[in-house]
Amino acid sequence: MNGETAAARALAATGVTIRPAGPDDAVAGVRPRWVALPETPDEIAAVLRASAAHDLAVVAAGGGTKLHWGAPPERCDVLVDTCCLNEILEHEAGDLVVHVQAGVPVETLARTLAGKGQELALDPPPDGGTIGGLLATAIAGPRAFRYGTARDLLIGITVVLADGTVAKAGGKVVKNVAGYDLGKLFTGSYGTLGVIADATFRLHPLPAARAWVTAAGTGEMWSAGMADEIGAMGAAVAGSQAEPSAIELDWPDVNGPCSVAVLVEGTAATERAQAVRDLMGEKAQVTDDPPEWWGRLPRPAEGVLLEIGTVPSRLPAVCARAFVAAGATGARPAVRGSLGSGVLRVALPREIGPDALAAFVGALRAEVGDAGRVVVLSAPEDVARGVDRWGHVGALALMRRIKDRFDPDRRMSPGRFVGGI
Repeated sequence: MNGETAAARALAATGVTIRPAGPDDAVAGVRPRWVALPETPDEIAAVLRASAAHDLAVVAAGGGTKLHWGAPPERCDVLVDTCCLNEILEHEAGDLVVHVQAGVPVETLARTLAGKGQELALDPPPDGGTIGGLLATAIAGPRAFRYGTARDLLIGITVVLADGTVAKAGGKVVKNVAGYDLGKLFTGSYGTLGVIADATFRLHPLPAARAWVTAAGTGEMWSAGMADEIGAMGAAVAGSQAEPSAIELDWPDVNGPCSVAVLVEGTAATERAQAVRDLMGEKAQVTDDPPEWWGRLPRPAEGVLLEIGTVPSRLPAVCARAFVAAGATGARPAVRGSLGSGVLRVALPREIGPDALAAFVGALRAEVGDAGRVVVLSAPEDVARGVDRWGHVGALALMRRIKDRFDPDRRMSPGRFVGGI
């Protein structure tokens, strides 16, 4: 019996639905051999035990919307698709807590909770996605400025480790924080430590009202002075008594104007929005609906997408460097993100080429320095081959030790994360 046949039989013996992988199952261009469709944590464990016995590399997937993020895996034999783990297990409305399986779409959870007057204050990704994918990539929307990220709202987690061990940490009440570090470790780990099976979150009541204040068409084109003006506007709004929930920037073209939008939620939202409008100037308008670009990524997935994180006061200088660096390469970046929490996403066309991308990323990292990070979230491999996607990480040695502890055989999404973890 050859190795592939033995592995296929071992996977089939788990009783989990297994199908051959197709082109749409590729992970950053790497196509697996099989796709497993478990329905419980125990079934995930069975697949991982069979994979361990036959040295199969495993990658977990939710909605598949972020499988092109991160580096391509060194190898990928089994894709564990969590689409069948799609139940909201428990909603304790009185305690503002929900327990949900990893395959539940974020939008589905949002609709269900809204029916009870509550929400998980993590903005649903505009392209869909699941709870497990939201945690694995640690993507945060506009309201992270007020509510924090997934790490801040997660109070319990169930994961399946590389050897099939089912591990739990945290609990169903906010005060129970035992084992919470396990949740922090898995959030943003890109599946390199194990498979997330379910999670428990702290909720918030739905706000009584929402209002957006948008200053559209600011400036005729980019300049250093305009970047400083926008930075000053963001700082004034962030420090105001209006208590905004999000402050977002949209700059779709270096040669065109930009927009700044602010979200105000809760009691007297309209009155507080008017106070924000006074800070933002005559061009600002108050509306009941967000601008169409709100919470969206700057450009389609086939190009290059970077994420810049730094202290908000540094954003004007970083934007300036981004546009200067883009001019040197001939690329025209689109910039969108949070002036409030200091996270910007920069999109570049696929045609930028590997040398130009390396120069662009290098210039940004030089500007950000130790005050933040520049990450290549997604890029075609032929374009990104000369770039360290993650950049310098001071805790890399510790992260490697954690990887060795959780996945000593390097079978969980090998090579997808920082330093080739």
